[in-house]
Amino acid sequence: MKAYRASLLYFAAPESLPGQAAFEQDGLLVVGPDATGRQVVQAIGSYQQLASQVQNQYPGLQIEHLPGRIIAPGFVDMHIHYPQIDVIGSPAEGLLPWLENYTFPHEKRFSAPEYSAEAAAFFIAELLRHGVTTALAFATSHPASVNALLGEAQRHSLRMIAGKVLMDQNAPDGVRDETRQSLIDTEALIEKWHGVDRLGYAITPRFVPSCSEAQLRGAGELAAQYPDVWIQSHVAENRDEVAWVRQLYPRARSYLSVYEDFGLLRPRAVYAHCIHLDEDDRALMRSTGTAAAVSPTSNLFLGSGFFDHAGADRAGFLYGLASDVGGGTSFSPFHTMLAAYYVGREGQTKPGVSLKPQHLWWQHTAGAARALGLQGVVGNLLPGCEADFVVLNPRATPLLARKTGQAGSLDELLFSLIVLGDDRLIEKTVISQADSA
Repeated sequence: MKAYRASLLYFAAPESLPGQAAFEQDGLLVVGPDATGRQVVQAIGSYQQLASQVQNQYPGLQIEHLPGRIIAPGFVDMHIHYPQIDVIGSPAEGLLPWLENYTFPHEKRFSAPEYSAEAAAFFIAELLRHGVTTALAFATSHPASVNALLGEAQRHSLRMIAGKVLMDQNAPDGVRDETRQSLIDTEALIEKWHGVDRLGYAITPRFVPSCSEAQLRGAGELAAQYPDVWIQSHVAENRDEVAWVRQLYPRARSYLSVYEDFGLLRPRAVYAHCIHLDEDDRALMRSTGTAAAVSPTSNLFLGSGFFDHAGADRAGFLYGLASDVGGGTSFSPFHTMLAAYYVGREGQTKPGVSLKPQHLWWQHTAGAARALGLQGVVGNLLPGCEADFVVLNPRATPLLARKTGQAGSLDELLFSLIVLGDDRLIEKTVISQADSA
């Protein structure tokens, strides 16, 4: 059992008010094992109200005092490519040339277990350095890449969901897989990793153009056979990609509906981008329980378009924030939240909205957890949630110290952190019993 005294940020609002944060200026967070041995939040609230109570309940409990610090939920990244750590920041004229010239050639290297292991170790270290404690990640088409990533995540007790990419057409040698073997490999990886410790598996068609009808059909059959695994892919990111899908499936109502036709839209299905959707698509997202991974730095970098937050909220489908490294330009949740604010404000191609700081933070923590089907498990600090959190130093840089010292409200404080923050804000990342300074 362990307790921490600091300012606390978490989400206690009812579901009807998503994004409304709770903040304890002088708070107490108590963590310890539940009946199964998981490290979870046991209590949270005002230090003055809880201190004597928990010390009576747990005699000898040591309280670590962190003056001037903020404890907040660990961040949840809904879409990231671990093989693209060396592709990040590569110049290209758009999505499809970027894939052809940089991504696919680099991903060929992940056929080697040694290379996959080195990249996985670097990737996990970067997530932790930036305060990301849960991620939904793409591997490559090579089973070795999945084994390396999930094995490394297991060593760090990280909650990681990942999958082998399915791509049996329109892809070069070295990353293109074979239809039947790709499905056999996927099922073997599900059996090996899904539900082990804090790990999960995601059936991972790269996107419609990279998968034959037989491969998509097989993916849908596996999704029906294993209803508690995740599904992840991309949809409606780029207009050229949308036109390509229209050529491949001229009778389909939309790009998104192709996935529906193969049984790949359901709860725990997460589709990155979801930019070029219409109202019928948004209604389909809601009715199937499918979630969107909003990737603003990637969409700005590749010139793909702007996610319509107003349209998503009007339709009522689930979504959360994602870095999308390496199309995305940073592991930092602060950079992602700031880019989401920019994208929300864009009002020339869609209705512009000013996203509130508390709601931006929610989209990268409790909201993202809800979209993944992990509400009450990660992304928050309510009792029963897994004890993943970050310790923030709001005075980590001179400008941050100057700005946060003048904050007159929670929104002003959080917005200062979003606009000016980066990995220097993360003083410590705590995952269950493992601390990462």
